[in-house]
Amino acid sequence: MSINFSLEGKVALVTGASYGIGFAIASGMAKAGATIVFNDIKQELVDKGIAAYKEAGINAHGYVCDVTDEDGVNELVAKITSEVGPIDILVNNAGIIKRIPMTEMSAKDFRQVIDVDLNAPFIVSKAVIPSMIERGHGKIINICSMMSELGRETVSAYAAAKGGLKMLTRNICSEYGQYNIQCNGIGPGYIETPQTAPLRERQADGSRHPFDSFICAKTPANRWLKPEELAGPAVFLASEASDAVNGHILYVDGGILAYIGKQPE
Repeated sequence: MSINFSLEGKVALVTGASYGIGFAIASGMAKAGATIVFNDIKQELVDKGIAAYKEAGINAHGYVCDVTDEDGVNELVAKITSEVGPIDILVNNAGIIKRIPMTEMSAKDFRQVIDVDLNAPFIVSKAVIPSMIERGHGKIINICSMMSELGRETVSAYAAAKGGLKMLTRNICSEYGQYNIQCNGIGPGYIETPQTAPLRERQADGSRHPFDSFICAKTPANRWLKPEELAGPAVFLASEASDAVNGHILYVDGGILAYIGKQPE
């Protein structure tokens, strides 16, 4: 029995993949042979993404699309199918977070997070599933979170959305597994990105940022993770090697969810 991790001949749509985690996952899939398609909400971001992929030696296809707009998503999928090919792999990566205490958060802000982080994966998945059924195969990967399992102060909307995304993942598996469609999730830990850089900078007195110390103390790996460390798990879940894996959330967190934390000295 051969173990096939190759993505040769596959078209992968990674939403919101102009930079960051989405870019790292898409780049890993490109190295495994996939043709990369991505979207972002503004042409400026798409252009920056195209330039970044080109610099990495990847010929990616970028489109402007708001993934919360159902009509726009349907048009995007039709355009990708016509110009690049039918979508074999979908990574629902686009997302936002608003760190606001729950009692201070407006319902409007709460709805916006739910719309981007939960409704959009539903909309994009719904748009690609019919073609996957018709062709007899498909891979959907939802970017979940440790907040799919844990709560934390100021992230009520994000945790609600990511918890819902975990269950949407399992339900897509339950409903469409019979058509050889596998839907799984990846739950990243704390990742080294430009957005988290201020939290990792040394303080004026040379000490570590309190949040940096907190995360490293909670992580058995004792470090922040790198975006490219998500590429291997994503390639596995996108490949034939994971055809028997369905409805699973793979937490790539350096061990945080397995660990209660260090005992105070």
